[in-house]
Amino acid sequence: MEANSEWRNFYHNPKAMEFVRTPEEAFAGIKDFPYEPQYLIYNNLRMAYIEEGEGEVVLCLHGEPSWSYLYRKFIPILSPHTRVLAPDLFGFGRSDKPTQMDDYTFGFHYESLKNFVREKELKDITLVCQDWGGLLGLSMVGEHPEWFKRLVIMNTFLPVGKPLPAAFNLWKNFSTSHPNLPIGFVMKSGTYLSSSKTKEVLDAYRAPFPSKKYKAGARKFPSLVPSSPDMDGVVEMKRAREVIKSWEKPALVMFSDKDPIMKGAAPIFRAWIPSVQGKPEITIKDAGHFLQEDKGEEIAGQILNFIQENP
Repeated sequence: MEANSEWRNFYHNPKAMEFVRTPEEAFAGIKDFPYEPQYLIYNNLRMAYIEEGEGEVVLCLHGEPSWSYLYRKFIPILSPHTRVLAPDLFGFGRSDKPTQMDDYTFGFHYESLKNFVREKELKDITLVCQDWGGLLGLSMVGEHPEWFKRLVIMNTFLPVGKPLPAAFNLWKNFSTSHPNLPIGFVMKSGTYLSSSKTKEVLDAYRAPFPSKKYKAGARKFPSLVPSSPDMDGVVEMKRAREVIKSWEKPALVMFSDKDPIMKGAAPIFRAWIPSVQGKPEITIKDAGHFLQEDKGEEIAGQILNFIQENP
């Protein structure tokens, strides 16, 4: 299964799934991400991840349509003190990409992440999550709170099947209706200092998607956010809400001030999580939805202090 052929088939509950693998040369021009990818296999699909450093486990989960490149500013600050892992979700980064939108489900992503934690034998995890990384990562916390030691929650939410905001519905319609979703435009729109984003940075976010056949996952993700109570993920996210409402272990809630869709969730998480209540509020200023891109070094410093202050 490690041959260089672009197309693969495998059987997954139980139908055959076609997927593509982004050629490695697509990433060759990225100058500020020197980390060698590693891989593990899930249902014959190859999941890529970055692993740097030793010690306390820090698991960084990205959202849509980004990949582990989003955490490149964290690694130099955290890896001298911790073991940083940043997987690419299927459909993103260097991970394999099923070509049919219907192959992307909440359960598919969720089970693949649980498999990653088990295969890597991760324990006492500090979860760092944003966007879909929160929906999936916090759902894992709900099912397996014993895996996690600390939580770092950024620009995310736990929807449980209620109608979604109009702004989000516009984004969902935009993503599903564009076969060749403009990844660079999406990433630029989700950063506050978008005018300062260099072509090289936007090219790095475009790199996993050399053509539209690689973009099924990016197009489908917004439609997976539960907007009715019968959708996949509602059970897991309801459970996650209940678990974090009794979370006494350390937690850090950091939202940016320039994310029009997610920023309203910050006070909700602060009210829910007992270990956050009464702590000083941390807002990352002049940062958009992808706050790791706008203020990565600042956020990584906050996380390192948080870990060291809560051994």
